[in-house]
Amino acid sequence: MFEAQIRDGVCQCRSDGSRWLGTGPTGGYRRADAAYNVTVPEGFDRTDLSSYVAKRRRRAGFEIDGPGLLTGVDVTHARCASVGPVAVLATVGLSNPAALPLDPDSHEGNRAEDTDDAWRPGTVNLVVGTDRALDDGTLAELLATCVEAKAATLSQLVGVPGTTSDAVLVGTATDGDPADFAGSATTVGSAARACVRDAVRASFRARYADDEPPASVAEARYGVTTDRQADVFAPRNCEHD
Repeated sequence: MFEAQIRDGVCQCRSDGSRWLGTGPTGGYRRADAAYNVTVPEGFDRTDLSSYVAKRRRRAGFEIDGPGLLTGVDVTHARCASVGPVAVLATVGLSNPAALPLDPDSHEGNRAEDTDDAWRPGTVNLVVGTDRALDDGTLAELLATCVEAKAATLSQLVGVPGTTSDAVLVGTATDGDPADFAGSATTVGSAARACVRDAVRASFRARYADDEPPASVAEARYGVTTDRQADVFAPRNCEHD
């Protein structure tokens, strides 16, 4: 769990004594008393992301070091949800939707291979905290559960599972009651799914209260569609060798 507060374009999620797992180039496992979600300006192109997050949090008056996510969404549109042992903060921006059609030949939109790896404005960011104690594997399982819930929610809201730059931070209280699993049928996983769904929906409504998200990937400024075809094969059956 955490306490969230916003100042000067920075949202702090404070959870003393937590251990975090994050996605992206500055992610991985880390102990910290807080995590951050930071709004960046249009045209942002810096690559020193960790130092940028540190500079922004200090400028906002947050002295506690911790991992951070970046978003083109104003963090005043962040929304939180909590159920049982889990809390989630979400920011939702959809200027760069990423579609994954089951039939790549019938897609509409921009080709994924025609884009580069540059950061795009928008993003769907999640900061997740639980007061249960999870080991490394279970914390990774919680991250996967939250990504699945995010994709399911966005697919129903806007028809795409995410954007090209979504990111997640999941945190666990190191002194909490242990939980061995965090999948969808567990206490932690079920709570996380509900929190992700409701926080994403609430942030979506806040962000797009006065305008509309892109109507399709084709109409989005930075939208991409994965239209590559993979080679499908079965594992070799060694019993017949």
